[in-house]
Amino acid sequence: MNRRLLIILLSALVIAAGSTYVVWRMVGMRMSASKPQPSARLVAAARDIKIGTILAPADLTTVAIVGTAPQGALTDPKNAIGRGVIANIYSGEAIVDNRLAPMGSGGGLAATIKEGMRACAIRVDEVVGVAGFVTPGMRVDVLVSGVPPGQGNNAQTETRTILQNIEVLSAGTDIQKDAEGKPQQVQVVNLLVTPEEAQVLSLASGQMHIQLVLRNPLDTKVVPVQDTEMGNLFGGPKPPEKPKSTGVRKPKPAAQQPFTITVINGSQKSEEKFATPGGQQ
Repeated sequence: MNRRLLIILLSALVIAAGSTYVVWRMVGMRMSASKPQPSARLVAAARDIKIGTILAPADLTTVAIVGTAPQGALTDPKNAIGRGVIANIYSGEAIVDNRLAPMGSGGGLAATIKEGMRACAIRVDEVVGVAGFVTPGMRVDVLVSGVPPGQGNNAQTETRTILQNIEVLSAGTDIQKDAEGKPQQVQVVNLLVTPEEAQVLSLASGQMHIQLVLRNPLDTKVVPVQDTEMGNLFGGPKPPEKPKSTGVRKPKPAAQQPFTITVINGSQKSEEKFATPGGQQ
């Protein structure tokens, strides 16, 4: 066979194979695009819904989505009506079951308390409340100051960190997170604590002065903190302690005896007494 003819035939075969592959891919893409995609109709928020709100029919709508529905998304409005909202939901957002309180638990602050946790209220003032900047969702440490019991009359005032990384549930009557961080004077702050921490906080609030220390919400590390006494604020080493008495008396130095000099002057004789150095005559 002519070599030139062989090259032409091989080239035609390669071009035909490539064209066949391209046509097969295009047809396959069109066929996959024509397949029906899974779709669902989900319950969504008809408006912005704040935390603590009990859902009503007017708060809900439905939206159609193409693709797989989010895990826990509700498809029947009956499963959402009457339940409290435990996290803000925005208009048009699909409502997920884990953002609602259980049926019958109501709304408001109680609906935001996590399982196994407690809301403990403490009375605050401008200083304790970090000058009004303690708002829901923030994290604080709890410090107490006072004289430890059983330390006697000379005991010093101590400050101790009793709780760390505690979430603020509400500030006054406000349970909404303040996006602008505006100061607001409140009288009561509710903290989210465990039952054991609630006992500690309740005991401290009745006996000692409480101070809240604001912390970065991203800083969740709990570190050991040493107690601070009033004397530590002035710095410097402590005065040396006086040596304790051992009960053994030191012997007194022996009394010094005076010495006598006899003076003879002719037939006269006399004696003169002199004290030793440091003694008395």
